[in-house]
Amino acid sequence: MRDVPVPALTPADYLKKILNARVYDVAVETALEKANALSERLGNTVLLKREDQQPVFSFKLRGAYNKMAHLTPEQLASGVICASAGNHAQGVALGARKLGTRAVVVMPVTTPRLKIDAVRGFGGEVVLHGDSYSDAYLHALELQAQQGLTFVHPFDDPDVIAGQGTIAMEILRQHQGRLDAVFVAIGGGGLISGVANYIKAVRPEIKVIGVQMNDSDAMMQSVAARQRVSLPDVGLFSDGTAVKLVGEETFRIASDLVDEYIAVDTDAVCAAIKDVFVDTRSIVEPAGALAVAAIKQYVAGHGRHGETYAAILCGANMNFDRLRFVAERAEVGEEREALFAVTIPEERGSFRRFCELVGEMPASESQETGSIGGALRNVTEFNYRISDAAKAHVFVGLTTSTRGESTTIAQTFIAHGFDALDLTHDELAKEHLRHLVGGRTSLAHDERLLRFVFPERPGALLKFLSLMRPNWNISLFHYRNQGADYGRILVGLQVPAGDAAAFDAFLETLGYPYVEETANPAYRLFLQA
Repeated sequence: MRDVPVPALTPADYLKKILNARVYDVAVETALEKANALSERLGNTVLLKREDQQPVFSFKLRGAYNKMAHLTPEQLASGVICASAGNHAQGVALGARKLGTRAVVVMPVTTPRLKIDAVRGFGGEVVLHGDSYSDAYLHALELQAQQGLTFVHPFDDPDVIAGQGTIAMEILRQHQGRLDAVFVAIGGGGLISGVANYIKAVRPEIKVIGVQMNDSDAMMQSVAARQRVSLPDVGLFSDGTAVKLVGEETFRIASDLVDEYIAVDTDAVCAAIKDVFVDTRSIVEPAGALAVAAIKQYVAGHGRHGETYAAILCGANMNFDRLRFVAERAEVGEEREALFAVTIPEERGSFRRFCELVGEMPASESQETGSIGGALRNVTEFNYRISDAAKAHVFVGLTTSTRGESTTIAQTFIAHGFDALDLTHDELAKEHLRHLVGGRTSLAHDERLLRFVFPERPGALLKFLSLMRPNWNISLFHYRNQGADYGRILVGLQVPAGDAAAFDAFLETLGYPYVEETANPAYRLFLQA
């Protein structure tokens, strides 16, 4: 993927280039902060290198500007071009504006709108092409040849690598005490190449640990195969590290200098985004949270205690709409939520008996007081629809406080006569099935559909159940905790026409805000037989 072979520079060569890198015309020396809450929870000191605080909210402008600052006046006069999933693009666009040159940026069509708009805001000319960085790269090479532009590679260039290496220089200057390992996200490998070269030249005892998404692990596969491996596809959740083929130079450096690699999954990254927010009140993008996710996995896997780790928060260009997904998956990623398919008898009273079991189910001492599900454990989600079978299947989520707790909960359900399937790590259930529970049924006669606002406090649901008349049957129930002080619940109740006055009195006594949706056309179309 390169036009000219890169000379095999040594760590000493890179050390000189890093010390002389020109980055601070546009970049700032970012803070190295202790993550207090995360450190206490892990029993190890976790330091966050806040590259999310750069002017373009990513480390990428360091290497991009350093490369461009070394171009000749003739090259700058002709303009530059790059291919990027977004963060490098912003660095090139900002650097070009600083240096007064034209910048053409080729980005995958999957790039978040936030990053596209940011590049245009810095004056870059955006060209959208392909589904990944590698696709955009090949198109950029075509445009480079056509227009006589200078290519600014996002990772496989010594000047770019040296610019990224200034992060390690700052870390070691800012923290001169014990540092056991630095965790670095890997896409194409430019960041970890710069960091590894500096650390191994100055403090070789410090481990450099690379982190990749489990669905975009080109560097890990390449190192294992001892040659560069091109992935047929890459996951797009962490778009900042979605690279099919790593660089020649970055592969060489990583093979020689990186001590260890860790792969993390989407749920772990979502949980790490939340961890960073808790400690900093800042929201990093998925790539920016990879290092934190890996530290948690490393500590759990190796049983470490009392060590000091640095995590590079390499970017914060988060698409706001993606936060809904992150919040949904963060609890599962931290195993603060367990998901189950539970089978209950399709008979009166079984729903209440199930809810009472959840309310009585003990939680660990660290578990907060529950909400609609009972006094000790939160119900985070509940989906149920009456069926014509002898048994009903419900989709339920419960809060947990320790890893592996879902197995114990499932066993408790089974011991009390409710068949249970643990779906906590089932991707199909987490992505899709939770939204598909329900449908039409011929059994839901005399059904009235209401949207309630329940207070998120112990006993709220049981109050609802205790005030109901025994002959009113719950035919539909949907609830999902959204992290607010109140919950939104959709309930279907089978109420005979002769009980209309009693039902109105029940609603008034209950005192929960509600809207009746029985006449809603969407309900009639999708749920009513």
